[in-house]
Amino acid sequence: MTQPRQSERKISPIFLERWSARAFDETEVSESVLQDLFEAARWAPSAYNAQPWRFVYARRGTPYWKPFLDLLIPYNRDWAQHASALVFAFSERKFVAPGKTEAIETGFASYDTGAAVAFLALQASLSGLVAHIIAGFDGAAIVKKLEVPEGFKLESAIVIGRKGNPEKLPEALQAREFPGERRPLPEFSAEGVFRF
Repeated sequence: MTQPRQSERKISPIFLERWSARAFDETEVSESVLQDLFEAARWAPSAYNAQPWRFVYARRGTPYWKPFLDLLIPYNRDWAQHASALVFAFSERKFVAPGKTEAIETGFASYDTGAAVAFLALQASLSGLVAHIIAGFDGAAIVKKLEVPEGFKLESAIVIGRKGNPEKLPEALQAREFPGERRPLPEFSAEGVFRF
């Protein structure tokens, strides 16, 4: 990291240290390490404790790796091919509310799955890994290839691995290989009325 991020408030360093690098070192990651990330995701907040998230993954060095990479758009495939794992995150669109017997549509599945992905990304950072969340993929091909049943929504892909040498990236991506800044607090938080 070229320059540490600065927070406006006192928060844990983990939030400032986590960022979405694209340079990976092409090492493999064990099943056990990935399961640690999923364990962190498991403990994300969830409305009604419905836990709508589902993760389908491929690890470098397995027969699933190349077919999973082929599901990304070329721009993302160019750098993600050097990572250690690729995960697709889905949310279940229906749930059975407490005390009910019939499943109903939810309005919170994407939100909850996003929270689980954030927990996964923070655990990756704590484990010395990068979890880069992307939306550049062929959604229809993913649903078909992974045999995703009705009632699930593809939310994102997560590229996971250890940071590598940014100089191995194409020149255009090298220029973007640094932690991004964030909006100041007043631009997204206001008391009492929506005034943005």
